[in-house]
Amino acid sequence: MPVQAPAGSGKPPDPRPRGVLAEVAGYAQDFMAADRPVRARDPRRLAELLGGPLPVAGHPELATVQRLLIAGEFGVPGSGAARGPGGASGAASGGAPPLGLAADWLTGVWNQCDARHDLGTLFAAAEEVCERWLVELLGLPAGTAMGLTSCRVTANLVCLAAAREHQLRRAGWAVNEQGLSAAPPLTVLVGEEAQVSVLRCLRLLGLGGAIRRVQTDDGGRMAVPHLRDLAQAAPAGLIVCGQVGSATCGSVDPLRAIAEVTHAHGGWLHLDGAFGLWAAASSRHRPLLDGAGQADSWTCDSHMWLDTPYDSGLAFCARPEPLRRAVGLHAEFAPGAGHTCRDPLDHRVELSQRARSLTLWALLHHLGRQGVADLVDRNCAAARRLAVRLAAEPGVEVLVPVRLNQLLLGIGDEAHTRAVVERLDSEGTCWVTPTRWRGHGAVRLSVRGRGAVGTAVEPVAAAFLAAHRAERRARR
Repeated sequence: MPVQAPAGSGKPPDPRPRGVLAEVAGYAQDFMAADRPVRARDPRRLAELLGGPLPVAGHPELATVQRLLIAGEFGVPGSGAARGPGGASGAASGGAPPLGLAADWLTGVWNQCDARHDLGTLFAAAEEVCERWLVELLGLPAGTAMGLTSCRVTANLVCLAAAREHQLRRAGWAVNEQGLSAAPPLTVLVGEEAQVSVLRCLRLLGLGGAIRRVQTDDGGRMAVPHLRDLAQAAPAGLIVCGQVGSATCGSVDPLRAIAEVTHAHGGWLHLDGAFGLWAAASSRHRPLLDGAGQADSWTCDSHMWLDTPYDSGLAFCARPEPLRRAVGLHAEFAPGAGHTCRDPLDHRVELSQRARSLTLWALLHHLGRQGVADLVDRNCAAARRLAVRLAAEPGVEVLVPVRLNQLLLGIGDEAHTRAVVERLDSEGTCWVTPTRWRGHGAVRLSVRGRGAVGTAVEPVAAAFLAAHRAERRARR
């Protein structure tokens, strides 16, 4: 059967029979070109399309692909690269530009494991180049090692494992051989607004009981006086986790002051960069990250701002040896002592994984240093414009000054906030997510993408304000 073109594309179904690769390629062309609304999901219809018993005899390849494409109409929000009008959404959601998708297809076509240089020479070479490019672009210390991981969670896991290894080794403890049961104590200081992925990784590393919370100011930034007090009271073996771009409000911790306190007490500073670390590429926004280069490790996502396809965490470590001791693999089948090539498996926890370097290389090669900087600058300017537009409306408050591309809005009580979010979701004009801030309900917006520039955010503002006003009228 022919595949239906995406809603709004204006194209009739293509009646020509095609192979599965051509079918998907044709659909992809239409999907990427279409103005995609933020569609509501339909779990019941998805269960009908994807569920039922496992087929006995199976189905033809083309029929299987077509079933997936139909299911996409009921399960893919449509906010991918477009993220609704103006490139704004409630989270740093996915979406890849055509170049990123094309490089990802090539990765799948070649389908090589990139764990070692000799297994995936092309991918290992591209990863090594990306390491050099990104260390320079983000202003990290020369010699910093990079690992490409499945997501920022595993990137944080890699970096914090290196931090644990380094701090315990300084105390005379080899955690790989001696374990944790009798290890010297560590103290991990994290801000009250720390992203949950950091906490999750600390628990996985057996450090959940070592976590101490540092107070934050009204802007969600770590309070340095409280950090200093906790660091002074901590025994040897300090790890501090700072934040470069809060997922809730976009705030950046006072990085230079945090680095000075951490290193004055012999600590390891890890920075969860999420999307915010990319601001270092912009001369205009780099001052917000003053002191970031003094950290010992960093993480970020390349799907945030670069829009690489998902599965794209980045782990950076200024101390390659603790990183290799913590996560490097030395198996019998690995190359011997004479092997001098850089192996990706020494910089991450995954072994048999899909190669990730080609999409990253392709987008960096295409954008260049200036292209990345322009993308950051345009999105941040659009976020500020959107904030001004929304803050002029009675009942709407920008809760934290917009530093990067995140907006945190207060629009009323919990019931009103929930109603506005649900209305926007059902209308398909833009997608926002509810959150909590200082004990109260709030709304989060992230402005990203090549289309999120200048007046392009006006449809987002109009849709948001229309929903806000409609719900206020309904409650009178």
